Amino acid sequence: MKPDYTLYLVTEESMPIEQLLRTVEEAVKGGVTIVQLREKNASGKNFYEKAKCVKALLSAYHVPLVINDRVDVALAVGADGVHIGQTDLPLAVVRSIVPSSMFVGVSVSTINEAKEAEEIGADYIGVGAVFPTHSKDDAKILPSGMLAEITNAVAIPAVAIGGIKLDYISQLRKMNIAGVAIVSGIMKADDPYNAASSYRKKMSSLD
Repeated sequence: MKPDYTLYLVTEESMPIEQLLRTVEEAVKGGVTIVQLREKNASGKNFYEKAKCVKALLSAYHVPLVINDRVDVALAVGADGVHIGQTDLPLAVVRSIVPSSMFVGVSVSTINEAKEAEEIGADYIGVGAVFPTHSKDDAKILPSGMLAEITNAVAIPAVAIGGIKLDYISQLRKMNIAGVAIVSGIMKADDPYNAASSYRKKMSSLD
């Protein structure tokens, strides 16, 4: 399944499975094009059970599932992609483990990290944090102008992440990004469908 990074949903931590599925489904109906399941604190079993359910849901909508960090879970549920950070398994190792059909993304915050990810074989990069965010406690804000420098330094798709509110989308107009990754803006919205739809419309207006 070829990924469309335009509106990249990253799930909230430790959301009950029923609520997670409802929220993700509404978000997908509203225009989310790809979903990353992130469960930093879940046990392997609980992560797997959630991933299996989310995979089944997304398959019905032909939307790719990306698993955060856990390559084993990604393989176990047949996820479409896996996303790793700078302190996870090295990209070269992940590439040697996963099938060629599984795309791999890497979180970066510097030009060197982005270039290295591209050279080793990342399919895309997640760049951030672009704005202040409460979704990730250890997220550091990129210096002014760094997002543009990173995206212009590589040829692979770049997804901006970190505190991206609806009103901020226009600030990304001139950036060479493939999409935006949203966490709280959709996952914590009273109406995930409308929230996703609003983000999608804003992104479409940048084309």
